[in-house]
Amino acid sequence: MKKITAILGVLAAVASLSLADSGPEASAKDTKKVVQNNFVETAQKGIKLSGYVDAGYSYNFTGNGNQSTVNSRFGSDTAARGDFNLYAVKLALEKAMTSENKAQAGFRTDVLIGEDANYLLNRDNNSTYGTTNTSQDSSALFLEQAYVSIRAPVGNGWDFKVGKFVSILGYEVIERPANANITYGLLFQNAYPLWYTGVLSSYKFDDYLDAKLGVVNGSNSDNNTTVNGNSDGCAVLAALNVTAPGGNANWSNNFQYSTNAENDTDVSTTNSSYPVVGATSAGGPTYVYNSWGNWAPKFADDKWLLAFDAVLGAYAPGAGPAAGASTWYGAGLYTKYQFNDWFYLAGRGEYFGSDNQNKTGYTTTGANGNGSVSWWEYTITAGFNVIDNLLIRAEYRLDWGTNISGGTQASSSGAGQPGSGGPAHYAGAEVVYSF
Repeated sequence: MKKITAILGVLAAVASLSLADSGPEASAKDTKKVVQNNFVETAQKGIKLSGYVDAGYSYNFTGNGNQSTVNSRFGSDTAARGDFNLYAVKLALEKAMTSENKAQAGFRTDVLIGEDANYLLNRDNNSTYGTTNTSQDSSALFLEQAYVSIRAPVGNGWDFKVGKFVSILGYEVIERPANANITYGLLFQNAYPLWYTGVLSSYKFDDYLDAKLGVVNGSNSDNNTTVNGNSDGCAVLAALNVTAPGGNANWSNNFQYSTNAENDTDVSTTNSSYPVVGATSAGGPTYVYNSWGNWAPKFADDKWLLAFDAVLGAYAPGAGPAAGASTWYGAGLYTKYQFNDWFYLAGRGEYFGSDNQNKTGYTTTGANGNGSVSWWEYTITAGFNVIDNLLIRAEYRLDWGTNISGGTQASSSGAGQPGSGGPAHYAGAEVVYSF
């Protein structure tokens, strides 16, 4: 907080000097005096600043020159050949509510700056599926969350988030260091939304059961669900979470229903004959069900973690692929073993599929490029906590499946071009300092 006060003080000084009468420039002594006498007090009780700096190196053995060609991966995980990455600088400012069951309020804001922010704004921002190395932008800014939290003293306490908040779906999260692996998985990239704007309520019935219910504009959208511009739509969120006695296992069930096409940011182009999910020429309800769980066996003394993630989604504006209809599905298994205080190994295996190209915007075999999609990946990660607040990780990843590498996305000019089935290899390392 002292650093924030100092920074704001400098800004105030600059503002004061810019308003001074024209004449000789202010001396260093004058500037110091202004800084000392003009500042904004930010050290308010209960407000905390936290975050991390996340940087690394990635090498994709698939691709050449400037072109990234692994279709299933998140943008900053696809840079061809060797690439140093500033994944993210995260800043979170929060005034959390206390555990007391009384009327109270707080807030939270999360901002990410870096290459990840560029793709979180739009997971595919090019005219073809995949990205180029020149798309990497360490100066990009992404507002992950900004909401007011409110507690109503009803029953055990009924909490509300009002504003922008992250998705309730999926096992992996936006913050890379919070996941067991460096790269984002298939399900995170292709199956789930990132964030919503709206209202989300949560209620904890007891130590074993809690639920969520919300109404939002839709996935990844600041307006009313629709991306076709002619509907005042909305999305409904619901979740039920079960915690085992002892707290060593969780089972979360999450559901999302949208009255119209979702703003699905892993897709950016449209085939006029076979529109992808979220295409501007399509309209219809979207359904997503997600179930995930984790378990830390007590016999392993909290060293071993097992988890799963599964999803089933459908977009049904009309009959058949030509109307944009699509069904997608996937599952993932995750494991992590903490050998000691400073070393762990983690593994992840995932499958993602759909019945046609409409979910991914990506050409497949079959009539008019509308055969099924099947993508697979396996990842192994080694983590080292060598110093307090410092995490170093190394990773190997393998992707394969239906035209996993190369090719082009469906567009208004046609169904696109098929690519290779892989395998696509990746190796990388990461350094994270958290505060």
